[in-house]
Amino acid sequence: MSASLIARSSLRTAARAAVRPISMAPVYMASRHNSTSVDPKISTIVDQISGLTLLETADLVSLLKTRLNIQDIAMPAAAAPAAAAAPAVEEAPEVIEKTMFNVKLESFDAGAKPKIIKEVKNLLGLNLVESKKFVEAAPKVLKENVVKEDAEKLKSTLEALGAKIVLE
Repeated sequence: MSASLIARSSLRTAARAAVRPISMAPVYMASRHNSTSVDPKISTIVDQISGLTLLETADLVSLLKTRLNIQDIAMPAAAAPAAAAAPAVEEAPEVIEKTMFNVKLESFDAGAKPKIIKEVKNLLGLNLVESKKFVEAAPKVLKENVVKEDAEKLKSTLEALGAKIVLE
């Protein structure tokens, strides 16, 4: 049996022993491990370890790790999130350039209203009455999810007519 296996076994045994009286621990363990296939030397060691307190067991595990040169191994489940979180803190977040925009009619000049109504009518395929109601209801989104180039072109066209356009 390897030392790390003994150490793990002793921790479990020590945890159980902490619940019951120490004087009962060797008797309990001896009655539980009375099989003939176990080496008497190992059985004696197990009985001695089971008689240790929790602090003594921790010292035993520490000493075994030192003498047998056993390294502490981090649990894979606990190490993965910590490793993933560390680079995120060190690196600056990437700036994602927005490619899709909503074109919103914020307001318009009163003298430019007929021209803007006509342009909205052509852009959205509405009739004249619907276009007039649409423009008068500003601020209102003209088009949603428009590519950046088309949104810029639409904005410049409407601003040339006297409208105030916002790209969201």
